[in-house]
Amino acid sequence: MPYINVKVTREAVTPAQKSQIITRMTDVLVDILGKDPHTTFVVIDEVDLEDWGVGGLPVTEYRAQQQN
Repeated sequence: MPYINVKVTREAVTPAQKSQIITRMTDVLVDILGKDPHTTFVVIDEVDLEDWGVGGLPVTEYRAQQQN
């Protein structure tokens, strides 16, 4: 019973995109590991930007630095 946990920032991720993520992540485990798609679980967690950090900074500050 494989379990995949995908974390993304809470920024305009559409239901259609989530559906594609679920389908493709399931397909990866079917194709590579031969897992049964009917017993493969995919959970998508959306994280607020202020709770996500990159390079020692909150993501909003990191992105601002990258634009300069």
